Amino acid sequence: MTTTIPQTRVRPVERIAYGVAAVLFLSGLVHLAVLLVSGTTWEGPVSYRKATTFGLSFGLTLATLAWATSFLRMPSRARAVLLGAFTAVSVVEVALVTLQVWRGVPSHFNFETGFDTLVSMTLALGGAVIIVTVLGFTVAALRTTSGLAPSMLLALRCGLVVLVGALVVGALMIADGVTLSRGGDPQLAYTTAGALKPVHAVAMHGILVLPALAWLLRFTPWPERRRTRVVQAAAVAYALAVAGTWVLFG
Repeated sequence: MTTTIPQTRVRPVERIAYGVAAVLFLSGLVHLAVLLVSGTTWEGPVSYRKATTFGLSFGLTLATLAWATSFLRMPSRARAVLLGAFTAVSVVEVALVTLQVWRGVPSHFNFETGFDTLVSMTLALGGAVIIVTVLGFTVAALRTTSGLAPSMLLALRCGLVVLVGALVVGALMIADGVTLSRGGDPQLAYTTAGALKPVHAVAMHGILVLPALAWLLRFTPWPERRRTRVVQAAAVAYALAVAGTWVLFG
């Protein structure tokens, strides 16, 4: 007997998350247009690129997390707290980075003034909140044993674990950058942190790729056992892609 993925209604906290994600993604697109029209550089800590990538990445990640975790069976209050916190911190992160871009100063590893220090530390604290919320969803996925097709459950577990890995890489980037910047070499801080960006970027989106694959496999005539094997192969391939990116750019 094949276990099916239950149909889930869009909960209020998920509806809010989708709306916020759309706004953040739109912000990224607007800043991409500003970057192209202005003709300014793509590189550097004060480029419009940062507002673009943060808006697009947080918008996509927030929408993905809201969708993927909607399949998990967990207490409504816990879901609302975790997704609500992730939504709020996504807004804060994108808003502060965008603010600093328009001010023409770096958003990260910037301790030149009291306000810049507050922004940098708030961004770091926001990263910690993101890790806690994703860990909460990961624990819920690992504790889930029924109500989901094995292929989707595997995809959710692997996607969330890879996402935790991406956040750990992000934490390492921040820790190294803060240490170097506090030591008097902010330029080296930006260069060192930037070296891990490719790994961070690739690992961030496993939570989209793997559950989306499992969801699409529902429309095939294949039995659940074969779908699960396909997801297993995809998970291994994705892990190898992350590892390969680390070897090349880490």
